[in-house]
Amino acid sequence: MDLSPEKREELLRTLKARFEKNMKRHEGIEWAKVQAKIEDNTERLWSLNEMERTGGEPDVLGLDPKTGQYISYDCSEESPKGRRSLCYDHEALESRKENRPKNNVIDMAATMGIELLTEEEYRNLQKLGKYDTKTSSWIKTPADIRKLGGAIFADFRYGNVFVYHNGAESYYAARGFRGLLRV
Repeated sequence: MDLSPEKREELLRTLKARFEKNMKRHEGIEWAKVQAKIEDNTERLWSLNEMERTGGEPDVLGLDPKTGQYISYDCSEESPKGRRSLCYDHEALESRKENRPKNNVIDMAATMGIELLTEEEYRNLQKLGKYDTKTSSWIKTPADIRKLGGAIFADFRYGNVFVYHNGAESYYAARGFRGLLRV
């Protein structure tokens, strides 16, 4: 889970450039403080690298006043390319007898060390830009919906955020997932 010194520096340069280019996403937050927290936590640095490697383009969107943690979201325009064609969870994956996807959202997010966005977090992201105008993203599904075999996803069309449902075992080339990381 450790990154080479070269990879660390490359990732930090990429994150800093994105941070500076998109200041409206994190007004009042200083990069130096964010970088210090990231550098103090190699596990989180690795997770940010996984977000970047899979096309998420992570960026800081806020500071949790209760925990003092910076919160980074996937800010790629469309659902991250390296995280598409996935069903919702392990149970859904196991239920498919044929044409199984390579993985599922819940397990992949856990492996990456990130959290799936909730509906509220997804809506907050959409206040900062237009995301998923051609794709969609699985979002954290309430237990009562999942218990009935469903899962929810969202996208941005016609100037609005839409939240839909699908069978948890479904997967599509244009549907992935967005995550967040607390550092």
